Amino acid sequence: MAHDPRPQPAHDRPSPATVLHRLAAGAGRAARITHTEHLPPTTARHADWPDQIRPEVLAAVRAAGIARPWEHQAHAMAHALRGESVVIATGTASGKSLAYLAPVLSALVEGAEAPNGRGATALYLAPTKALAADQRRAVSALAAPLGTAVRAAVYDGDTPFEEREWVRQYATYTLTNPDMLHRGILPAHQRWASFLRQLRYVVIDECHTYRGVFGSHVAQVLRRLRRVCARYGADPVFLLASATAADPAEAAGRLTGVTVHEVTDDASPRGELVFALWEPPLTELSGERGAPVRRTATAETADLLTDLVSQGSRTVAFVRSRRSAELIAILAQDRLAEVDRSLPERVAAYRGGYLPEERRALERDLHNGRLLGLASTTALELGVDVSGLDTVLLAGYPGTRASLWQQAGRAGRGGQGALAVLVARDDPLDTYLVHHPDALFRRPVESTVLDPDNPYVLAPHLCAAAAELPLTDDDLTLFGPEAADLVPQLVKRGLLRRRSGGWYWTRRERAADLTDIRGEGGRPVQVVESATGRLLGTVDASAAHASVHEGAVHLHQGLTYVVERLDLDDAVALVEQADPPYSTMARETTAITILGTDTEEPWGDARLCFGSVEVTHQVVSYLRRKLITGEVLGETKLDLPPRTLRTRAVWWSVTDDQLDAARIHPEELPGALHAAEHASIGMLPLFATCDRWDIGGVSFPLHPDTGLPSVFVYDGHPGGAGFAERGFRTAHAWLLATREAIAACECEFGCPSCIQSPKCGNGNDPLDKAAAVRLLDCLLSARPEESARPEGEDVNGAGSVGDAGDFGGATERGPAAE
Repeated sequence: MAHDPRPQPAHDRPSPATVLHRLAAGAGRAARITHTEHLPPTTARHADWPDQIRPEVLAAVRAAGIARPWEHQAHAMAHALRGESVVIATGTASGKSLAYLAPVLSALVEGAEAPNGRGATALYLAPTKALAADQRRAVSALAAPLGTAVRAAVYDGDTPFEEREWVRQYATYTLTNPDMLHRGILPAHQRWASFLRQLRYVVIDECHTYRGVFGSHVAQVLRRLRRVCARYGADPVFLLASATAADPAEAAGRLTGVTVHEVTDDASPRGELVFALWEPPLTELSGERGAPVRRTATAETADLLTDLVSQGSRTVAFVRSRRSAELIAILAQDRLAEVDRSLPERVAAYRGGYLPEERRALERDLHNGRLLGLASTTALELGVDVSGLDTVLLAGYPGTRASLWQQAGRAGRGGQGALAVLVARDDPLDTYLVHHPDALFRRPVESTVLDPDNPYVLAPHLCAAAAELPLTDDDLTLFGPEAADLVPQLVKRGLLRRRSGGWYWTRRERAADLTDIRGEGGRPVQVVESATGRLLGTVDASAAHASVHEGAVHLHQGLTYVVERLDLDDAVALVEQADPPYSTMARETTAITILGTDTEEPWGDARLCFGSVEVTHQVVSYLRRKLITGEVLGETKLDLPPRTLRTRAVWWSVTDDQLDAARIHPEELPGALHAAEHASIGMLPLFATCDRWDIGGVSFPLHPDTGLPSVFVYDGHPGGAGFAERGFRTAHAWLLATREAIAACECEFGCPSCIQSPKCGNGNDPLDKAAAVRLLDCLLSARPEESARPEGEDVNGAGSVGDAGDFGGATERGPAAE
């Protein structure tokens, strides 16, 4: 936020270590803590304000209680004032917003002195509407003494139409999101000509969230923005803010297409942080194939939240889904009622889908202490100031180390000590991390993976750019090396036409509607309540087979529905409200064909490869699982058509001689490959900024294209997202961690913590834990030393070259492809 949280007077609060000791005092609790990390407090390092900051802005900032900037803020301001694009990648609550606001406000004040009163403008981009709204309030409060020089306004899908014209004509600081820039501002750039002509700065907040396919789309939207600005004579400076990230300047440069300087040395003060890793115990329940079932992270987190609230500790529990947020809050409220009838009302859930005024009320209540506990999705991870927290619970690894530290950093924001507890889910990656703390605490955060040259991403943006302004040969360089090869294909398909002035968009429909930058394209499936005909929402076409199949449990705004029928022809899912005591999980079968091998490395007789593939997969059934325990209640068959996906994959193949050396008999081979595939999918998010649901995999005792036993892991997005290539570049570290995760698990034959997958289309059969370890040992021992790469080497996926395909069509994602 704009107002930096400076250290506050110490409160009579127990130390983080004391709070953790109390949590561990229950029966069997101490054994659940696998590691405790103590991060010492840091002191502030201050600097002088850069000379170019306007005195009016300095006066406003000082009136807000900030006498001097921290060193990293001053360094970022200096870059911006020199006209250099810069990314500031420092910890949570390190005052990143002030670092970009001071130069932006100075430019706006200076611009207000121009004859027309609008000599400078700035554009702010946030990944969510909520963050843009929060920033507008913060900017308005900080800039109040500056009068009409700063006219901040939000322009997004919620902005009333009567206000939009005012924003276009009069706002000097417009806050929006990449979606609105893509669909609303750039296609109507003539109406924004006055704003764009004076555009001095583009602020990109929380830029680490722009990764994978979404980040690749945003990268092309920003190139379209630069092109339109150049048409009006503007060359804006980009100011980016990020959570701590690896190689932030390189990632920011790939996102924006311009040279970006980086500021990473965090000079802000921090209180002590105690970070505990917590593994729930095994239960007496049995899952698939008799595998032991671990207590769920949801139930464990609800217990911890109950204890913390009982102790008066202000706590946020971060969860992975809306359902879990509601469930943890309800469980904690029920248990607190047994302690003190006044306590349940001091716990609530916080997630997307709430009205803005509901979210603001929850934030105020948490900030002023009326609320002691909040179970939240990542909706609270970005931007919202919730200083004063004592503890953060993380119900499951959030997918990346960047998100882990972003969430943990929400506690202790007032300078006081804080406690963070990562509660492991029954998942290979979570299990590995709580037993290998160095992977969290001794390694840098991940590189941001995105691939703007993915033809499925690039092609619709070339069409959108041509609709905005005719494309020229010079423009193609701006859009990347693949643009020149794609344009003739778009002409052949009748989407573009070559004339003397360049390439023109030929269709009547809006070119910006060819792609949804957050989805996979295709006609969204409407979710309709059958009893009333009320439209509840939509689901991406790519996710419909797995999420709104017949019998699926569907959540909407805290209510539970069951899908009665999925009509694929009309793209409608009919649902009825219900309250089943279970959740559902779709399963798929998968086949894969190699289209081309880009890179191949010999590992002894084995081969490690990266290239293009076509995946065919089909939802075949779904499981019903108990809400609290995760126990499988049953499986129901489905009859849905297969879908195909052209994407990128990493794969490895072994020979019969290697299998003999590993003492793997023919009857063990399918289970060994299958187990290694499951575990490697679960571990890849440790090395690439992805979730296991962004990727898929498949294994074959004899694959027809390789002629050998093979394991494939692929990106679950058309054209690829850079994740599989990241796996190829870090293959040794990735597969070694996979091997260790399997071997270290305390189960005997395999369980969800190591080799079982919740989305396996084969019902987790066959699986062979011991043989998988021997297989990976054999593969890893054959890797030649000369093929080693630095573990942290960054990857910029090249994307597949050739036919752009039907980039507007429906395709299936990785979540269902295993």
